[in-house]
Amino acid sequence: MSGSKQIKLTLQKSLAKRLPRHVACAHGLGLRNRHQTVTVAATPENMGMVNKVAYLLKVEEV
Repeated sequence: MSGSKQIKLTLQKSLAKRLPRHVACAHGLGLRNRHQTVTVAATPENMGMVNKVAYLLKVEEV
């Protein structure tokens, strides 16, 4: 995926008692545990999921 922007996501808050759609978005991004960090491509699909659960995440550009 060279040439595409990457973003680093860290799950700051727990997924317990969250809306099932929000939990599914976090899982779709590869986040399952608190303080877990993943790097994903900044595609429109991923950015839509990030925007939906932004209140749970810390987002950084790589």
